[in-house]
Amino acid sequence: MNNKTTRTLILITAICIALAVYFVLLGQRGIQLIQDGGGVAIGLGIGVLILPFLGLWLVIATLRAGFTHQRLAQQIHDEGLAVDASTLPKLPSGRIERAAADELFAKVKVDWEADPDNWKQNFRLARAYDYAGDRSRARETMRRAVELERRERGK
Repeated sequence: MNNKTTRTLILITAICIALAVYFVLLGQRGIQLIQDGGGVAIGLGIGVLILPFLGLWLVIATLRAGFTHQRLAQQIHDEGLAVDASTLPKLPSGRIERAAADELFAKVKVDWEADPDNWKQNFRLARAYDYAGDRSRARETMRRAVELERRERGK
């Protein structure tokens, strides 16, 4: 593991620990509200008790998706199929200039159109959508790439 990966894992771990403490405190407050009695307090207590479970589910789903995307990105990189945007002109904010991102997207889309059911082409298209600033399509296409890769592995 390189230094950046180690720092990222430490940060993820610290955030998860902080969230776990928060969820425990939230759960305790929910129990206190229920124990206080009264219709409103019990209703609020039940609602507050649901929040830690919802938060835990969100954390797990987010981490699973992130690790899956990272695994697929590594595989794409290892096969030399990564969408290279390193040489494209950038704005002062760091975003790729719109015309360059659109041109890159057009090239990647041609490859995708030749094989739209290939998870690797869907992954590349998702990255191109992201570079072009279309986050909703990037997420949708990445979900499709993950599903296609999962089917390919037989899971």
